[in-house]
Amino acid sequence: MLLQERLNQHQLDYRVINASVSGDTSRTALNRLPQALTQHQPAVVIISLGGNDGLRGIPLSEMQNSLRKMVELSQQHHARVLLAGVRLPPNYGKVYIERFSSVYETLASDTSSPLVQHLLADVAEHPELMQDDGLHPNADGQPQILDNIWPKLVPLL
Repeated sequence: MLLQERLNQHQLDYRVINASVSGDTSRTALNRLPQALTQHQPAVVIISLGGNDGLRGIPLSEMQNSLRKMVELSQQHHARVLLAGVRLPPNYGKVYIERFSSVYETLASDTSSPLVQHLLADVAEHPELMQDDGLHPNADGQPQILDNIWPKLVPLL
């Protein structure tokens, strides 16, 4: 796991737990979060959700409420939170994409959580770093994703 390797290289004593589930929406992840927080008692939680919400047409208000509850639950468990925003494909239209992106910006501001604006920056634009579906990064894209979150993650450690 690249994040664990980087933490070890910097002699940062953290253990990475990947509690993500492929295909999760913010609602399904929220349902799993309380148990994960109790079980793992994390110092830091990275929340990168919403893409599946957008692709499935889940109302932005529901996505925002679920993400807000996840941040608040994590903070109540004394975890620091890093939000990682995702972007939708351009065929969703400029207005919807802007409203979608503003969910992350508003949530970060309201909860005093740092935000990585675009998790897949310098990845999604390169087909060779993406799976055939054009939505998910492949293994070659993972180092860039780590580089995208690292500057915002380090101050939380």
